[in-house]
Amino acid sequence: MTTQPSRDILPTPDQPNTELITFDAKDPETKFPPITPIRPPEGAPNVLIILLDDVGFGASSAFGGPIHTPAAEKLAATGLKYNRFHTTALCAPTRAALLTGRNHHTVGMGGITEIATSAPGNNSLRPNSVAPLAETLRMNGYSTAYFGKCHEVPVWQTSPMGPFDNWPSHSGFEKFYGFIGGETNQWSPELYDGLTPVELPDDPNYHLTEDLADKTIAWISAQRSLMAGKPFFCYFAPGATHAPHHVGPEWIEKYKGKFDQGWDKLREETFERQKALGVVPADAQLTPRPDLIEAWDDMPAELKPVLIRQMETYAGFLEHTDYQVGRVLDKLEEGGLLENTLVYYIIGDNGASAEGTMNGTFNEMINFNGQAAFETPEFLIDRIDLFGSYDSYNHYSIGWAHAMCTPYQWTKQVASHFGGTRNGTIVHWPKGIEGKGEQRQQFSHVIDIAPTVLEAAGIPHPTFVNGVQQKPIEGTSMLYSFNDADAPEQHETQYFEMFGNRGIYHKGWTAVTKHKTPWELVGGHMLALDDDVWELYNTNEDWTQANDLAKEMPDLLHKLQRLWLIEAVRYNVLPIDDRSGERLNPELAGRPELISGNSQTLFPGMVRLTEHALINTKNKSWSVTAEITVPEAGANGTIIAQGGNFGGWAFYVKDNHLKYVYNLLGLQMFTVEAPDPLPSGLIQVQMDFEYDGGGLGQGGTASLYVQGEKVADGRIEHTHPMIFSADSTASVGEKAGAPICDDFSRTGKNAFTGKISWVHIAVGDDSHDHFIDEEDRIRIAMSLQ
Repeated sequence: MTTQPSRDILPTPDQPNTELITFDAKDPETKFPPITPIRPPEGAPNVLIILLDDVGFGASSAFGGPIHTPAAEKLAATGLKYNRFHTTALCAPTRAALLTGRNHHTVGMGGITEIATSAPGNNSLRPNSVAPLAETLRMNGYSTAYFGKCHEVPVWQTSPMGPFDNWPSHSGFEKFYGFIGGETNQWSPELYDGLTPVELPDDPNYHLTEDLADKTIAWISAQRSLMAGKPFFCYFAPGATHAPHHVGPEWIEKYKGKFDQGWDKLREETFERQKALGVVPADAQLTPRPDLIEAWDDMPAELKPVLIRQMETYAGFLEHTDYQVGRVLDKLEEGGLLENTLVYYIIGDNGASAEGTMNGTFNEMINFNGQAAFETPEFLIDRIDLFGSYDSYNHYSIGWAHAMCTPYQWTKQVASHFGGTRNGTIVHWPKGIEGKGEQRQQFSHVIDIAPTVLEAAGIPHPTFVNGVQQKPIEGTSMLYSFNDADAPEQHETQYFEMFGNRGIYHKGWTAVTKHKTPWELVGGHMLALDDDVWELYNTNEDWTQANDLAKEMPDLLHKLQRLWLIEAVRYNVLPIDDRSGERLNPELAGRPELISGNSQTLFPGMVRLTEHALINTKNKSWSVTAEITVPEAGANGTIIAQGGNFGGWAFYVKDNHLKYVYNLLGLQMFTVEAPDPLPSGLIQVQMDFEYDGGGLGQGGTASLYVQGEKVADGRIEHTHPMIFSADSTASVGEKAGAPICDDFSRTGKNAFTGKISWVHIAVGDDSHDHFIDEEDRIRIAMSLQ
């Protein structure tokens, strides 16, 4: 008789048959046990984890914010609000911690993947001794799916050749539909279904968050139709509300005039609502606005209409996102699944993003390329009605970000203070939670979700996975608090660290030090780590970290500083790495570099190449040569293209004429076109760019050649010095996604109608990249997470 194998070893070892083996299957003694796929323990719940992006504690109406989030409110009315739930202060680290139940440095995600180093706590490589929660659940009989943003893949593993070990499809998720990276264009994203690029539908009203909700609902329906006997684990992580803040005008108009009072008054109003709701105590204090953030009254009067529109746009974006979450929850309710589904609705993976500059921006690419002077008040006012539209790549002002983190100090990236790490969270599970509409004040952290799910499912944390002994879970199950509001908190100690901003929570006390300011990454003053000024707060009495007790209680401060150091050693935090430019240089940082040298040859099928996967052609002379076959009837379509509607270039054929276009920041198009049609047959075509030199982002002359003969040339007056796009990629033989110019369709592949043998890119020796301030590189990287 076979017995159920232990779940401590995954996958569960195959059990040998110990019954009598007969010669003839017709023998009545022939007996074999039926095939019984592994299933979780009886009654194990479905699990739905919802994680929004860049939403501060003071944004959602469920936690007193000014933005209407009815789905969150409805869920909270029959569930629990956790008002002392914490994240890591940054996107990829929070996600890596959530999906493993370990601290972000334990899983190599001390920062974002773009600035990974060879240090174990910052290499962006999840150890094989840390199996993801999804893998544990899948091997215990759960169906698993992931919809949305994945920023946990090392940058040198994002190409079509992988390796794919850290992609969702190889991390325990049977289904993945979403994008790889820190942000994307909501109107024209470049998506994957598993490992396969997705072609967007021909729909001018397409929006990514709606698509993700549609796909999630469809997957739940399919899972219930075909595998109703299995519970599911679904991770819904839309890129919303990370910049760009894209949403339809009908959502923006809901907030017309709602923010005319400015960010300082908005903080005061939000704080009063928070106290009335009880999400902060009645005796809590509103922390003051830092001097580094300008007062609303001091902002230029001519800019204020644009600033207001930025916030109206963001508010519409968040409400729209919550509406899509509501659609998914409604699907569960309609199918009778909500009763035994453990739902986590985490409203933000960190505090609100203060990466949009003091004035905000209509097009992030302009700022990323050091051309902020273009965005004058007049420029912004001329485009005020386009914020949130397909023609924008917008972000709001630092002042609004700070207001969205009310009542706490600071914002995203600042792991020392609650403005960066405290995110309102709702937990809902009717079968397992007796209370309705209650609050829980026990300290909790994103690493607590995995052990909570495992305990709710009755599944042990495995000792071995795929033959590798596993590190212990570092989080604490929150199940103890589900039905006991007064239960003593069990997660008593938690370190925080991000770019030198660090803190320790221990039994209600916090010792913290802010080392870096997010919007001062370029040229900002930064003390030596040993000279950082530490603060001390008793959050048992001082909810918002408003009263610094460091001078009154130096002995306790020193004790907590030592505790931070002990935890830092335990969890791979050391060495603290506050370097900037060095971490952008793969050689200095010690991480692999996918592309090196001065040339690269590409072949058909090379698509979705990020800027890490294509040789850098900026600030230098370069050429692109292709061998193509032109049909007798002529050709059309992409030979190779990089970027999208806010910057990039394309080498292509239009109506059988060779063309090169350079899109400068979405502001200006430079086009060179051959006057004569291409000859049919096998030919070579080339674009040669001769850089003017003299610094960054300068112009040059682009010349077109057919079979070695020059056929056209033209001036490119300016070029991108830093980055083409945060999300649009490069492809050979096609160009899907955001169109580089009007010759490209917004939907479809814009594929070449002839045949491409190869494409070769070569760069010259006249590089001017040494002019780039390394601090600028780090600013761009940090803004994209």
